[in-house]
Amino acid sequence: MEEEDPNTRRLNLPEVIKMAKEQSPSYQQALTQLENRTWQFQTYKSNYLPQLALYGTLPSYTKDYERLTDPEGRVNFVPVQSATSSAHLELKQNIGLTGGTIAIDSKLNRIDNFHEVRGHSFVYASNPVVVTLRQPLFNHNGLKWDRKTEPLRYEEAKRNFWEEMERISVRATDLFFSQLHSQISYDIAQKNVANNDTLFKIAQARFYNAKISVNELLQLELSLLNSKQSLEQARMDIETSTLRLKTYLGFTETYPIRLLPPDYIPQFEVNEEVALKQARENRSRMIGIKREQIDAERNLDWAESSAGVNADLFLQYGLTQRAGSLGPVYQDPTDQQRVNLGLSVPLMDWGRNKSKIGTAKANLKLVKANLEQQRVSFEQDVFLQVKRFKMLREQMKLAKQANGLAERRFLGARDRYLGGKINLLELNQAATERDSARRSYVSSLRNFWDAYYNLRLQTLYDFETNQPLTMPLPF
Repeated sequence: MEEEDPNTRRLNLPEVIKMAKEQSPSYQQALTQLENRTWQFQTYKSNYLPQLALYGTLPSYTKDYERLTDPEGRVNFVPVQSATSSAHLELKQNIGLTGGTIAIDSKLNRIDNFHEVRGHSFVYASNPVVVTLRQPLFNHNGLKWDRKTEPLRYEEAKRNFWEEMERISVRATDLFFSQLHSQISYDIAQKNVANNDTLFKIAQARFYNAKISVNELLQLELSLLNSKQSLEQARMDIETSTLRLKTYLGFTETYPIRLLPPDYIPQFEVNEEVALKQARENRSRMIGIKREQIDAERNLDWAESSAGVNADLFLQYGLTQRAGSLGPVYQDPTDQQRVNLGLSVPLMDWGRNKSKIGTAKANLKLVKANLEQQRVSFEQDVFLQVKRFKMLREQMKLAKQANGLAERRFLGARDRYLGGKINLLELNQAATERDSARRSYVSSLRNFWDAYYNLRLQTLYDFETNQPLTMPLPF
């Protein structure tokens, strides 16, 4: 058999999964998506906080002829040369309960006039304080609905991230066993080459002593050639599977790796009712079902609001003053008031609004029915996953026993063949059964650990430690 590279790194399944969760491209992608959703949630929360802004206009210079009408009604073009400057400080707050906006402003404007005869003059105008209320009446209140949906979207995003961590575990497990299967096949191929080479050399000596036929000698030589061919194919397979695993893990090192079979089978009880309870509490899909129903209700509210009377109320009260210098412009200001109420009343739309409301109601009904079906299917999937896990754990025990028995049977058959007690056909059958049992054992291991991590994914719960998998966020 070939000697192992001294730089070979040995890895077990938990180590491979840990690497995948910390450095794989899939982890970076999941982390970026969560970070993006986190910033969107911060943007949503800022909509309910005061916003302070400062606006300004640097001197805007104008030199032109403008149209002017004198008191007698005559129109003429007069030369105008001026510069305008302004500053505006605004504190604005959205009102989530009503969907309106309240703002407090302070404004200062200056106009510089340049005249060839009268020279340079300027004037100031100020609004020290202006309070403005803008309130839609009978309209759709998006801020109110955002309060219902945006926290759910963020919670859904967090749970999606935790689920993605378990999906990474499932994917890493699949690639782990793909390489382990290639590794086992390579080990079997090496053993077969060594065994067939030994048997062929013994058979040559027996043939020269006329103890076996030429046909049996040729059969052993053919088995040796076939095993060498299988070894080359196994070498190519293990190189391919190793490259896939390293690529997924984000490895840049070139050293070879050898995987250690996860023979330890954890023993813990999985109750179907507990699994369903944890899945309902932890999975993002259950949050998504609730959010999608609220979204459908929001669309209905928008359709009903837009179909009726719409009105916008505008109230403004402030102080204003003008002066030829900066100081007096803030002295003895006068009142400034504005009130405006705009209405929009549909009179004839040929059933358009009625159709929009009907469509929204039908869509809400359809969404509720689909979501209920999804809820039932979701619970069935969890129940079946628990059953599958339990079944595969029992199969794993049987496959392990069969693997041990097949190995012992082959060793005994080889000793009996060397002692001349059985023929070559029986030895080959024992070798085939040993190889098949070994591969079957690895396949059972693969199925069990796939079910193990899929159970964690389905419930976001670790039944081994009896605690949820809702880990702290990485930022």
